[in-house]
Amino acid sequence: MKAQATIAAALALAGSSVPADAGCRLGLALGLDISASIDAGEYRLQREGLARALLSPSVERLFFASGDYWVAIAVYEWSARRPERVLVDWTPARTRADLVRAADRIVTAPYGDTIYPTALGQALGFGSILLRRAPDCARQTLDISGDGRNNHSYPPRTAYREFPFDGVTVNGLAILGAEPDIVAYYRDEVLHGPGAFVEAADDFHDFEPAMRRKLERELGAPEIAMTLGHPRPDAGG
Repeated sequence: MKAQATIAAALALAGSSVPADAGCRLGLALGLDISASIDAGEYRLQREGLARALLSPSVERLFFASGDYWVAIAVYEWSARRPERVLVDWTPARTRADLVRAADRIVTAPYGDTIYPTALGQALGFGSILLRRAPDCARQTLDISGDGRNNHSYPPRTAYREFPFDGVTVNGLAILGAEPDIVAYYRDEVLHGPGAFVEAADDFHDFEPAMRRKLERELGAPEIAMTLGHPRPDAGG
């Protein structure tokens, strides 16, 4: 079957992982939708919105709130083509300079074509493989943002059945406009793992603040602190 061949090809992309590092508290992979429903202006708003969200004071503070425990990030673009384009390969964000370099790569990388269908299952599968070669982090989170339902290749449920998602939380950023029920679709079909949530952007102009809110929730999640042996922010004593 074509879907099985596509899955096998994606698994072959796993490659070797980044060396383990006990200081990594979170491996965070972010997938951006560049399918045919995205025009050039919306494409730019996603790229620039993510870069600005990463460098916003509230998000930056949370990146470095745990002292020596750092966050590794990777960013890729997805549609229905193979392979997906990695804009930022795994980057340990130990200093603000690391975040600035990552944000610069996001906005300056060559732009791809937005002529392909919405292959949401493939996007999830690729994210799973990307996380397999991440640094050895205490937790792993995959973020998928987009404005439409899967309409090409295998669906999200197949990706969750065929790809390794043990220990991975998958959150969504649903962009309203193309499909009015996209938040419900992401909630029902995309979210995975304990504490998974969907953030909504009213449109592409709202992408940056929505991404900022989502990053704040992920980077400040109490369960991440508990994994590292820190007390919850609201714990007494």
